[in-house]
Amino acid sequence: MQTIYNFSAGPATLPRSVLERAQAEMLDWNGQGTSVMEVSHRGKPFMAIAEKAEQDLRTLMNIPENYKVLFLQGGGRGQFFSVPMNLAQRGDLSQHLVSGQWSQIAVSEAEKYMQAEVVAKTQTRDDQLWVPDQSNWEINDKAAYFHYCSNETVDGIEINWVPKSKKVPIVVDMSSNILSKEIDVSDFGIIYAGAQKNIGPSGLAVVIVREDLVGLARADTPSVFDYQQQVNNDSMYNTPPTFSWYLAGLVFEWLLAQGGVKAIEQINTQKAALLYECIDSSDFYRNNISAENRSKMNVTFQLADNSLDAAFLEEAEKLGLVALKGHRFVGGMRASIYNAMPLEGVKALVSFMQTFERTKT
Repeated sequence: MQTIYNFSAGPATLPRSVLERAQAEMLDWNGQGTSVMEVSHRGKPFMAIAEKAEQDLRTLMNIPENYKVLFLQGGGRGQFFSVPMNLAQRGDLSQHLVSGQWSQIAVSEAEKYMQAEVVAKTQTRDDQLWVPDQSNWEINDKAAYFHYCSNETVDGIEINWVPKSKKVPIVVDMSSNILSKEIDVSDFGIIYAGAQKNIGPSGLAVVIVREDLVGLARADTPSVFDYQQQVNNDSMYNTPPTFSWYLAGLVFEWLLAQGGVKAIEQINTQKAALLYECIDSSDFYRNNISAENRSKMNVTFQLADNSLDAAFLEEAEKLGLVALKGHRFVGGMRASIYNAMPLEGVKALVSFMQTFERTKT
């Protein structure tokens, strides 16, 4: 059977061992004689899954005790409006760093509930995209929160520093690079992430929120999106996406078995360096992101002759290298190399890219 390497930006590839375990447990989970999808989310067996998943995530990210961890529905987009609704009592101004499509959509959602101000945006410098650091802009102390996206999947832009503020909570969308590298959770007021990149399948969102930011929601916030309601009910105010939660727990176990976030970060660095070296060492391929903002999760690149794009994708797919087509807004190629993408997959892609270049020049 041919090995398939799935470079999809999301829903993304999952660890094979996780899928195999889920397959083995599909009809008889935990000796229950049923699937995990068929048991009560409030029963002791599933509650044990939920508790372990949270504890494993706390271990992986070293989450302080004064932060609540929520497993919710609505994905990352759901948090675009949940954040302003839940922090409304802090004020009627939000500030934003816009580095791509997802952080821009967060602005569009926030401005439905408060004044949303963009303090900085991605710029072009020497024909490359880069994100201005904080020496070029300021955070208003009167803002309810400051929001940014740490990794933009469309363009392949990553922000490797954390905005600083003594008074304003920093809110970050980490949907596409959570658990890919070590961070200090205490730098943030709220961290949220859609699951379908590094956590598990789609349908789940993880929210890590500092305790003092819970209970500040607008009166008209739907209860299912109210952090206080979900905290009070252990993320089970409504029926949660149980299968996604279960799979997320398996991914956390897998990641711990790899040596945790520190170990996977080293592998991620190696994978990204290998692929960018292939791109940079050739005139046949190019990447237009400034070196300090290149994503380690979503490597975007273009062929010098875009008339070869279709042939590139077709030949790659024949070799089991799938989902390499770039986002429709950008074009070109995009290799998403999240935690579950093995080093062997990146090596196979680089080998193909070198061969393709030789045969086309």
